[in-house]
Amino acid sequence: MGVTILAIESSCDDTSAAVVRDGYVLSNLIAGQEVHRSYGGVVPELASRAHQANIVPVVDQALKRAGTDISEISALAFTRGPGLLGSLLVGASFAKGFALARNIPLIEVNHLQAHVLVHFIKRKEENRPAPGFPFLCLLVSGGHTGIMLLKSHLEMETLGSTIDDAAGEAFDKCGKLMGLPYPAGPEIDRLASQGNKNAFKFSKPSVPDLNFSFSGLKTSFLYFLRDRLKEDPDFIARNKADLCASLQAVIADILIEKLIAASKATGIREIGIAGGVSANSGLRNRAREAARERGWKLFIPDPGLTTDNAAMIGITGYYKYLGKEFAGQDIAPQARL
Repeated sequence: MGVTILAIESSCDDTSAAVVRDGYVLSNLIAGQEVHRSYGGVVPELASRAHQANIVPVVDQALKRAGTDISEISALAFTRGPGLLGSLLVGASFAKGFALARNIPLIEVNHLQAHVLVHFIKRKEENRPAPGFPFLCLLVSGGHTGIMLLKSHLEMETLGSTIDDAAGEAFDKCGKLMGLPYPAGPEIDRLASQGNKNAFKFSKPSVPDLNFSFSGLKTSFLYFLRDRLKEDPDFIARNKADLCASLQAVIADILIEKLIAASKATGIREIGIAGGVSANSGLRNRAREAARERGWKLFIPDPGLTTDNAAMIGITGYYKYLGKEFAGQDIAPQARL
């Protein structure tokens, strides 16, 4: 029958469940929470309440769509952290109860590691190659930005990370300044396709080693808009596409320049990007350009696997199952890992 993992992801505002068998994703369901849009960001209390309402039906549908009986589940993998503690508690509590009732192993998963391991997900309808080791991955999401070195499926080292805001935060906060809805990243990407990326220049931060910083860019963008709006109250409305294209271009440049530096420092040319921001077309195009110039073997996940989802928890859980890395019932979620 093979190894069948039921996976739960509840780190933020999406409740997701997936079934992964021998590395192949059989189902991957996500229940989003539209309520946060009107607040301009995720409200933790509302998120945890929605998880409580969503988790049972989402798991039920994941099992049905996978054609999997509950008796076939080999282990349950869940997101331990990082994330919103209330949201993580819902997923962890369900996972513990399910594993205890079925007398199956419990597997805790680091959300960031799972984002990177999305590159190893297999689907029966496609034959996509997986990276070889060692492997470098640029992880870019709403809350995290870093460069990871994978020596094996379960051995990951952080080579660089953000010292303040993440790239996704820069997109969302700059988008808010332009009056764009939350989350602003997808709308910036859409508008950028209609604009001139060279219309405006924004300064890049000078950060040592392989670390990142986006707070300075966010501040310079704020001051730039403030000064232009004094001259022309309709400046944003008249130049929104160009502003989005220019902002997207500088963020992509910052990210890829650090990835190039990491590749030079390590000599590794197996390169990937992952996380929600890796769905951004400007970043994808900039990564492809760097890969052509530098002879990288580049791996970019399907857009549907870039955001938070249980399939990435399931594939990580699968490799941890093979390595017999199980958790006890006393395991507790952690907002920071």
